[in-house]
Amino acid sequence: DLQICQHRAPTCCTKKMEESYQAAVRRERTQSIQALNFELKYMIVGHITAFQEAFESLLRFAENRTSSLFETAYRPMAKEAAEPVKELFTDISLYILGAETTVESAVLRFFDSLFPLVYSRLINPGITDLSEDYTECLRLTRQDVNPFGRYSKNMVTELSKSLWASRMLRQALSLGIEVINTTEHAALTKECSRALVKMQYCPHCQGFTLIRPCVGYCLNVMRGCLASVSELDAQWREFISTLEYLTNEMAASHDLEIALTGIRNSINEAILHAQLNGPQLSATVDKVCGQPKQQEGNLPSDNVVPVKEATETQAFVMAHTSLNHKRREFINYMKRSRTFYASIAERLCDGDLVMRDSSTCWNGEDVV
Repeated sequence: DLQICQHRAPTCCTKKMEESYQAAVRRERTQSIQALNFELKYMIVGHITAFQEAFESLLRFAENRTSSLFETAYRPMAKEAAEPVKELFTDISLYILGAETTVESAVLRFFDSLFPLVYSRLINPGITDLSEDYTECLRLTRQDVNPFGRYSKNMVTELSKSLWASRMLRQALSLGIEVINTTEHAALTKECSRALVKMQYCPHCQGFTLIRPCVGYCLNVMRGCLASVSELDAQWREFISTLEYLTNEMAASHDLEIALTGIRNSINEAILHAQLNGPQLSATVDKVCGQPKQQEGNLPSDNVVPVKEATETQAFVMAHTSLNHKRREFINYMKRSRTFYASIAERLCDGDLVMRDSSTCWNGEDVV
């Protein structure tokens, strides 16, 4: 009553043993594919982790550097500017992690929050009545009076390029892991599991426990079993090309490190531009929001909290170097994996599964 290992000669197998063999080949095939995938997946996961660590280090450095700008150059507004600065860098981090937000909305929200501070602490330092209504009016007026000139839009443009490439690379890496995980758990068809039993276990039924499959026979069976997986070849090659493009973009015009460290200078230029145009801004704001209460002399500055100075230059250089090195190492490895899905049958038939050094092997029917 054997269904798979039918043979003219006497056999030591039963139908129940054939069922056990089918369960065994399914388990073994999953384990074999997992073993092949492990190195590739380990490399991608490792790069995601390294990328995230280096990115967080760069982000902290850029945030500290931006905060120190207010502490050293704009002390009257340093304490109140701390929250908008923190929000800006949190938004940037969320954007790279794939949140449904845009760089433009994050930057413009920051400048909306910054304008009331610049107006009341630098342009008109005698203002005492900074009510919620007046502050909100200043925030809304910012879009119309454009106090920061081209600098706010320039900052959006510069950051959008580099952050987009970083965001896309991170999403692409996550997609890569998803693809690999899916192929690990691809179900074997009934025909495939029968073919694998015939190849690996039917010789046992004849007492040939040490005889292994012939190489050509193994390749035919594996290619048939993994036809659906090997169909990923074209898309996988395209995926590797996309990774290569994104890593090149990140190292060239879309350099993340340069964009993040340039935030401080962009904000400084924007504030200087607003101060130079102070009289015109005041005239426009007075018409729209009314005249606030004034007091003689400047506001006391004892409410300023010291901000941590940007002393992480060495850490920044290390993170930058590490990120560039990791990128190169990673993309070189991924380029070598271009044929991963095209050659999966060959790799599974390599090693202990087939008979390499012997003239005797199993061809599916007999020992040859």
